[in-house]
Amino acid sequence: MWDKDRSWTLDVYRAHGGYEGLAKAKTLSTDELVGAVKASGLRGRGGAGFPTGLKWSFLPAPDGGPRYLVVNADESEPGTCKDIPTLMANPHALVEGIAITSRAIGGDHAFVYLRGETPHVYRRLLAAVREAREAGLLDTGFGLDGRQSLRITAHAGAGAYICGEETALLDSLEGRRGHPRLKPPFPAVAGLYARPTVVNNVESICQVPGIFRHSPEWYASMGTERSSGHGLFSVSGHVRRPGQFEAPFGITMRELIDMAGGVREGHELKFWTPGGSSTPLFTADELDVPLDYESVVGAGSMLATRALQVFDDTVSVVRVVTRWVEFYQHESCGKCTPCREGTYWMRQILERLEAGKGLPGDIDKLESITDSIGGRSFCALGDAAITPVRSGIARFRSEFEAGYTTPARELFPYAASSVVNDTVESAR
Repeated sequence: MWDKDRSWTLDVYRAHGGYEGLAKAKTLSTDELVGAVKASGLRGRGGAGFPTGLKWSFLPAPDGGPRYLVVNADESEPGTCKDIPTLMANPHALVEGIAITSRAIGGDHAFVYLRGETPHVYRRLLAAVREAREAGLLDTGFGLDGRQSLRITAHAGAGAYICGEETALLDSLEGRRGHPRLKPPFPAVAGLYARPTVVNNVESICQVPGIFRHSPEWYASMGTERSSGHGLFSVSGHVRRPGQFEAPFGITMRELIDMAGGVREGHELKFWTPGGSSTPLFTADELDVPLDYESVVGAGSMLATRALQVFDDTVSVVRVVTRWVEFYQHESCGKCTPCREGTYWMRQILERLEAGKGLPGDIDKLESITDSIGGRSFCALGDAAITPVRSGIARFRSEFEAGYTTPARELFPYAASSVVNDTVESAR
């Protein structure tokens, strides 16, 4: 769809099989819909990889009250860039997926939580919802009795990374400050407005129409035994053709880098992230690890959102990790002490090391701080913040030690790693 002219419009989407899955879904019961998604093996695309159909089944038995679907489109982690392009190129895949999912859980009101900094995406989604509503696609077939119309509300957040955490997102939707909630109760029991709620990522919901347009068996035939289907792999950084690559799970980074034109000429791969800035670093030694949930975990990292950032031999690991920790420190909501204070002190130490002004014991202190944060923060942001620090020191300790005496900019001149400068020189 992405390569079609005006791919975001209803006419083009329907010309390529759009809403056929919804038509089939309307002939099935809620149990059959949930069972089909379970059989497909679809796993959540937001990072954790939890089985989607199983998540839907956690909702309690209907009690006559409302049940909600909330779609998490608050994509903002460094390197993660699959959901926003999807909404720009193919918003009707999300609208159709929302309709099928709402029918499966007995809901008649769904919410999409978007980043407020992307008004162009917000407008495109609103236009897609309007097209689907005016075409009568959302008029009936929803709610507990399967006879209600479906209402889809797009909500633009104020721009906080913490609102990507599902319970902070729910608080933000309700008009509160975006702070994580204590769990239990989990959203499936008491989510939005204290009602049963399913929270799924954009890509997770966009995968649903294909399962019903074709079949659960068709979907399960792709990927690996425990990581079935296909997904978007976002390749960025020091490759010749960065971009989105749709492929079955189990593809390797070596294959994706080849598809992206290889590492830029005259340089070699130094390190890369399999799932974004919050996942342990990989090097060339892991280029042939199958990119599925189990294999990546077995190799010592996480697949997460498949934000595959590529760094070549011109890059300072200390500099990269420092920028990431600055991001996490800035985005910490401040609710819990380990994350609020720990990210602040990690940032101070890393900035000293980057400047070549490290103090004796700084690296040991960094490791001690990560131990104080890990598993002790209120939500996963603390764990995300310490992961690149631990991984960077484990893989490239000598570079951090060099920060006691030598600025990172002297060891790795920043202009040499600039993709912009490289592009300008190539143009000349």
